[in-house]
Amino acid sequence: MGGLRQGRLVGPEIAVLWAYVIAVAISVLLSFTTGGAFRPGVIGAVLIGVAVGFGGVNGLRGWALTGLAVALAIGLGFTPVGVIRFGAEMGIGLKLLAGGMFGLGIGLPVARMLEGCPAGGLTRHEFEEAWIRFLTGFGYIFFTAIVAIPFYVMVMTSLKSQGELIANPLDFTIDLSQGWGLLRSYVELFRDFNFGSYLWTSLYVSILTVLITLAFSIPGAYAVARLRFRGQKALSRSVLLIYMVPMIVLALPIYIAFSMFGLRNSILGIVLIYPVTTIPVSLYMLQGYFRGLPAEIEEAGLMDGLSRLKVIWKITLPLSLPALASVSLYVFMIAWNEFLLAFMLLDDPSRFTLTRGVAMLNSSEVPRQHLMAGAVIATVPVMALFLGLEKFMTRGLTAGSVKG
Repeated sequence: MGGLRQGRLVGPEIAVLWAYVIAVAISVLLSFTTGGAFRPGVIGAVLIGVAVGFGGVNGLRGWALTGLAVALAIGLGFTPVGVIRFGAEMGIGLKLLAGGMFGLGIGLPVARMLEGCPAGGLTRHEFEEAWIRFLTGFGYIFFTAIVAIPFYVMVMTSLKSQGELIANPLDFTIDLSQGWGLLRSYVELFRDFNFGSYLWTSLYVSILTVLITLAFSIPGAYAVARLRFRGQKALSRSVLLIYMVPMIVLALPIYIAFSMFGLRNSILGIVLIYPVTTIPVSLYMLQGYFRGLPAEIEEAGLMDGLSRLKVIWKITLPLSLPALASVSLYVFMIAWNEFLLAFMLLDDPSRFTLTRGVAMLNSSEVPRQHLMAGAVIATVPVMALFLGLEKFMTRGLTAGSVKG
């Protein structure tokens, strides 16, 4: 197969682009963490990228490319064409740190991207694989930045005082010498804004939503997956139609109905309406898993004298624990993060859920750091729960995808 491109050209191209990506990433990182002015240097990135790219296609190992990149980045850092452009007030220590970070960020990754890439002609497979590795690395950095930067700004802002925010709203560094004083916004939320009550309300409302959803979706999903009745296929295919209707369309009818029956501004009304939004997607997820379970096991239980309900309780549910765990986690996150219904139906602050309480902080009369602290309180618990149980959720979502 003929060569598409020469490795001695592709290597520097990839390395130059990656050098600029890393320069931008380090500039953003240092700007947020130190409060200083940093920007990427195009000329420096091009020079180092070309050198590292040629070294990569000529067989230099990752540690050698890293050392080369560190040396060049530090050397250029003291010239007008540095890979990271500093403000005049930046010291030599910060320049050395930036050069070291840049070298680590370009040397090893470029060596991995150009692995197996000869200096001569490249086959289509070698050419595409090199660029796919570059795009994969770029995607990791880009999407990590999209997620991490807003969360970092939110946390840092919540640790500021009102005076610090007024003096420089774009300074996201913190003064660690304040010690526990950094958490004053969180203390004031629980002391003055009743956030402990909001947290407890969201917790038990979410748990009740999970229990009610499972109570309805387990038998419903089992019936659709295992039993034969008229309209079974139509029900199976249309179970998500309710979930596809935007909640904003139903907001006014729900508000009117709940006002007529005295359910507005009550926890009972929230507990009744939340499962309506979660049962359809739970039915859809569980029926796919139940269809993947071997029917012979349940038939053996029926032949041994078990009733259908006992078969579900003693055989089906124990085998479905991964799916039940993933559905429970998914429903919990929906209920915990739900805002529209809580905002529409709850007016009494003593009955606010956490998201409703955070919305209350979005006022000109409430300091901005309190709003950010409330957002952190609403985000961190469900984030920790998801990260701790993510493997169960992934296993449950994929377990029914292949019928074995």
